[in-house]
Amino acid sequence: MSILGWLILGLIAGFIASRIVDHHGSGILLDIVLGIVGALVGGWIFTALGAAPITGFNIYSMLVAIAGAVIVLVVYNALFGRRSTI
Repeated sequence: MSILGWLILGLIAGFIASRIVDHHGSGILLDIVLGIVGALVGGWIFTALGAAPITGFNIYSMLVAIAGAVIVLVVYNALFGRRSTI
């Protein structure tokens, strides 16, 4: 897949994952980065579980990338998220 394909897949996956986890976007740059990292993490996890990794720009790859991006976003929020003060 080309760099442009990875950017588009990362943007879409990161944006959807941000909506699932935070109910709002995290900004275009952070959505792209988290989406691309999420696609790599999702591909690694799916491969470890015996499923196919990212196979190109299709629905299955988008679901793998979104699943990975959700995991990355949850970890990101746990490490760098805002802390509420009581």
